[in-house]
Amino acid sequence: MAHGEGLLNGRPAGGRRRFLNWALGGGAVGLAGSVFYPILQFVLPPRLSEAVLASVVAGKVGELAPNTGKIFKFGSKPGLLVRLPSGEYKAFSAVCSHLQCTVQYRGDLSQIWCACHNGHFNLNGEVLSGPPPAPLEAYSVAVRGDEIVVSKA
Repeated sequence: MAHGEGLLNGRPAGGRRRFLNWALGGGAVGLAGSVFYPILQFVLPPRLSEAVLASVVAGKVGELAPNTGKIFKFGSKPGLLVRLPSGEYKAFSAVCSHLQCTVQYRGDLSQIWCACHNGHFNLNGEVLSGPPPAPLEAYSVAVRGDEIVVSKA
């Protein structure tokens, strides 16, 4: 190799080019992955979910004052336990049928409310107003000792 051949300022030529090719190639692979991963997740069937729970302890007797509600965990999804002004308990899925936002109980309206798009449900889970296309899933409630047990109906 003759003096100065293949060298750039005393360094081998192509070092920067090799680095830029590597960086651009890595960026292209990252872009392709970020585009195709969501497509694959949509096309492939979902994995089997966790075992379906039949019932769960949602709270203790006396924990909720009349005309209040609380969110509890029912498997991997939230549930809503409501204590009516009469003292009776009702429970529903806390997942809105519109866009799966979490609903809450509003004692001032005596209604279940979805804050995402102002959906309102009555205390039977039926849609009163707003965009929700279907009622909330109702659960059965039983008081066993000092525990409030919620089960799928």
